[in-house]
Amino acid sequence: MKNIECIDLRVLELVPLDGKEFFILRLCSPKWKYRPGQFVMIRPISWGYDPFLPRPFSISNLDEDKLEIFFQVVGRGTKKLAELRPNDVVKVWGPLGNGFEIDESLPILILAGGMGIAPFLGLIKNHPYPENIEIVFGHRKNLSCYPLKNISRKILIWTIRDRSERDLLRLKKAIQVKIEGYSADGQIFACGPLPFLDMVHTVCTSKKTQLQISLERPMACGIGVCLGCSIPATSNKNFQVCKHGPVFRCGDLTTFCEHRGF
Repeated sequence: MKNIECIDLRVLELVPLDGKEFFILRLCSPKWKYRPGQFVMIRPISWGYDPFLPRPFSISNLDEDKLEIFFQVVGRGTKKLAELRPNDVVKVWGPLGNGFEIDESLPILILAGGMGIAPFLGLIKNHPYPENIEIVFGHRKNLSCYPLKNISRKILIWTIRDRSERDLLRLKKAIQVKIEGYSADGQIFACGPLPFLDMVHTVCTSKKTQLQISLERPMACGIGVCLGCSIPATSNKNFQVCKHGPVFRCGDLTTFCEHRGF
């Protein structure tokens, strides 16, 4: 097993992006080295025994000063996470899982849907050639809900708001065109909700394009013990997202429609 630490980190600040639903949590830096795509398990001391289980979050960025987590309030755990205040203490263990395999000499196409932007923020900030990165970003909420202000100054970003069937067709067409352009000599990374990844997976499979996908799954341990994040693989066995992922190669996974039953 890789070196994994469980440490107490102090909250530096909690920054609301829209006032009530989307936040950036900044913690003191654990001084780890990480690869974009890896994640952490978080459990504030103030939770006591309720909620009992920690919550998994992609590492949005990690440097010498801070660990950043971008999250959306969707349930009881994230609602309580949004109540944290400066100097509160949070138990964090990580870095967990496998990150993206990045060749800095190649152009990169990022396909992100909604909260799927989270694991790419640090990649963009720390990449030595951000001008070689391009994003197609599909979203349903207002753009102000997402931390795009800084990255939009460094890279080319295409945004498509998904509010109708027509918007979805536009998004699919944009993804098809961009994948075609990057399929021969670039890297393609994707993260987002399962219907979004299902679309990306289908296009890349049909074009025999190399694709790395970051999956998000509920989990209790983060180290492959509880088996709660199992997904089917093309090799007729199951993978644990926390242990074998969360980043997978396109050919290792079956269609994402099959994953929805897990």
